[in-house]
Amino acid sequence: MRRHPPIRLVTLVITALILQLVAVGSASADAPTFTLSAPVLASSASPFAACTAGGSPDADPSGVVYPNTEVEPFVAVNPNDPSNIIGSYQQDRWSDGGSRGLVASRSVDGGLSWAQNWAEFSICSDYASTPYVSPFNRATDPWVSFDSAGRAYQISLGIDSVALNFSGIEVSTSTDGGATWNAPARLITDNSSITFNDKDSITADWRPDVGEGKAYATWIRGDLPGWPAISPQGALHSYGYRGVAMFSKTTDGGQTWSTPTSMLNSNIYTQGNQIVVLPDGTLVNVFAVLFKGAGVQPTSTQYYWAAMSSKDGGKTWGAPTRIAPLGTALLTNPDIPNPTTFDETVRAGDYLPDVAVDKTTGAIYMVFATDVDASGWNHVVLTKSTDGGKKWSTPQRVDIGTPADTHSFNGTVEVTADETVAVMFYDFRSNTNAAGLPTGVFLVHSHDGGATWTEQQVDGPFDMENAPIARGWFLGDYQGLAAAGEDFNDLILFYSVSTGTANSADIMAVRATRP
Repeated sequence: MRRHPPIRLVTLVITALILQLVAVGSASADAPTFTLSAPVLASSASPFAACTAGGSPDADPSGVVYPNTEVEPFVAVNPNDPSNIIGSYQQDRWSDGGSRGLVASRSVDGGLSWAQNWAEFSICSDYASTPYVSPFNRATDPWVSFDSAGRAYQISLGIDSVALNFSGIEVSTSTDGGATWNAPARLITDNSSITFNDKDSITADWRPDVGEGKAYATWIRGDLPGWPAISPQGALHSYGYRGVAMFSKTTDGGQTWSTPTSMLNSNIYTQGNQIVVLPDGTLVNVFAVLFKGAGVQPTSTQYYWAAMSSKDGGKTWGAPTRIAPLGTALLTNPDIPNPTTFDETVRAGDYLPDVAVDKTTGAIYMVFATDVDASGWNHVVLTKSTDGGKKWSTPQRVDIGTPADTHSFNGTVEVTADETVAVMFYDFRSNTNAAGLPTGVFLVHSHDGGATWTEQQVDGPFDMENAPIARGWFLGDYQGLAAAGEDFNDLILFYSVSTGTANSADIMAVRATRP
């Protein structure tokens, strides 16, 4: 889940941002292309369709649930059995935030077929045969990762409703390739809309021999020092409000977790924290810095992408390094250039980065969407660090086939074993004046460290206006991309599309095979 600023605030941010030059990636004429399979349906009819939990009269009496919608997928491949793939996604999205539960879709044949089950992250997903009872009306922000021994870790943000008066972070593990999931371990809960939890991710340690049983969870926790002594009115105008980057880890395969701690205690609001493990064990966390406290922001330079690292397994973290200015434009429907509500926009991961590491060289690749020239159009760009996240290259556009006058968004990045850098994203290049919003799924890949790129269309166009409306047409804040195959030079693409009916979304999987 992600709290969204008002449209007028987004507009102010766009006009106030200090923009940097962004290079445009070059197309490669002779690079190899992947062989793309036909899209395979990786979701199924909702197992929670009969559940009545999850209403939110305290937050939005008009909130509705969209049965049989599957959005916001993530995916991981078992390092010890590459035919074993697990994807996690939201099942039955609510219009005002979260879903009835998170479903785990697993494949044991490299993505040709999929079966579904789930961990007990919400009331709707409780198994009657187990003693565990979830306290959460809804679940959101699915993420999944494998450690070097093939243990899977699945994380969830549990919430009462969009009001976030009650929220918590939970992790469930599987030692049988996702066939079964343990009762969730509760990392944290909060009972206040001031000290709320949001936007989690989890990264297991992939390093052979030393990564077994290790995983790192991160999320943000809203905090206002001195609360609840501060009045509600004072809280709204306080510059002390912050979104704290939180951290907890396990070294015993999820049996126990460290007490959650903040990675830094600066007066900033972070979002989209995501950790990668470098070959030498260094942890690097990338994130967006959205605000300094609350209220009117003093300067535009406070919005930026950042990274910080830990050399001691997360005990201590270095000071954040600025990567690039955060210049995200409002993700408008090109047919509605001047929206009056969020429901007339497309909701996506505009404040969320994605990051991957080259497991041979330790190079870090990060993608995000930005308005590169203040024209009002977002484009997916990539930046690279070869020194552990201290310095980063000038971001370059990788959406080489996307016209300048339309959006690309929800970029996700992966690096294969042969050091191919791959990025998947959506764009609106097929849109016309006709009704609907045709949307395509694209894959670009570079075989020279990001100097040149080759593009392939993966899926679509499908009509984004048929997606469920959740403060905008919504297929998720992110999607999944992972190295696959016996030598991990292939890719598995895991993403959401709308269908031919209103308020619809399915999860699709595509195998990209390296020649």
